[in-house]
Amino acid sequence: MLAAAALLLTAGCSSDGAGPPGGLGRTATGTAPGTAPSGDATEPAPPAKGSVKVLRTVAEGLRTPWGLAPLPGGGLLVSSRDDGTIIRIDDRTGRKTVLGTVSGVSPAGEGGLLGIALSPGFASDHMIYAYFTSASDNRIVRVLYDERKPPGEQLGAPDTVFKGIPKGQVHNGGRIAFGPDGMLYAGTGESGERGLSQDRTSLGGKILRLTPEGEPAPGNPFPGSPVYSYGHRNVQGLAWDGRQRLFASEFGQDTWDELNAIKPGANYGWPKAEGRSSDTAFQNPIAQWHTDDASPSGIAYVKGVIWMAGLKGQRLWRIPLKGTEASAPPQAFLTGTYGRLRTVVAAGGDKVWLVTSNTDGRGRPGKGDDRVLEAEVR
Repeated sequence: MLAAAALLLTAGCSSDGAGPPGGLGRTATGTAPGTAPSGDATEPAPPAKGSVKVLRTVAEGLRTPWGLAPLPGGGLLVSSRDDGTIIRIDDRTGRKTVLGTVSGVSPAGEGGLLGIALSPGFASDHMIYAYFTSASDNRIVRVLYDERKPPGEQLGAPDTVFKGIPKGQVHNGGRIAFGPDGMLYAGTGESGERGLSQDRTSLGGKILRLTPEGEPAPGNPFPGSPVYSYGHRNVQGLAWDGRQRLFASEFGQDTWDELNAIKPGANYGWPKAEGRSSDTAFQNPIAQWHTDDASPSGIAYVKGVIWMAGLKGQRLWRIPLKGTEASAPPQAFLTGTYGRLRTVVAAGGDKVWLVTSNTDGRGRPGKGDDRVLEAEVR
């Protein structure tokens, strides 16, 4: 853990970056991945300094894009927060096709159609999972993607997988991802109700671990509960390293944003702690930033490095790892170049997909916003 990882810059604000408005292997029973000892000697640390080169703009003219899911045969699916649509982008030509609208989405504030993920069996079942804000809650649904139908009609009726996650004008979480154990993970927010984060009976301010059918996953730390970790404020980034260890980004309030190594059943402190704390009841972040410089959303793991998208910080952060610790101070790239960055997804090899977020009501849209970018990272 490096003191230098706490970048001592000017303090900022909360939410989406504006003012207030397990064991290492997979098992047949879906046992949760755990966290190996920090500073794992079997993994060489990546270089302390890296580089980012934006190769091209893949697509532009998107409105409130949020989640991105690469298709196995090529192409990208992008969710649109405010109109509830899912768009397919041809990653070679940039052509955009609206698949359809996810019914039941009720956008307001930071809520709407947020994260998306492909079913682990997508090749055969063609199911897309989506996290969205409804009129009553945040929930996870799955919809059938039928390419045989005309554009605009290719999404089936949503099948609700999990519901009851608290909703609010702010702090709706929204990132979902299938882990290396085949289970569905969801980052939630405390919807502005700070006390929910420490309440293990609440779904707010948590990382949840579910079966693909929406049941509490086998091996969860609290029997019968979907809660995997708690004490979070607003989780919008989830990624696993090469040894199945989970990392998550988290919005702070006025002082510290966080990158955390997630341990099953652990308490990450909010609202009693923001950033590093001397209280041993709470897990400390492996890196922290003043909120003007990050307001982190999506994260991706590429060859020993966590890449973290910054909204208010308008930059891409590089955090090299040694096991579950930062091995060097975080390094910033693209500062102010493309505005707010919402999502970063590994694209194979040394490449990532980046999604900007300048049309979300808090950015300053320029010509071509919002965009999907392809970048080479090292």
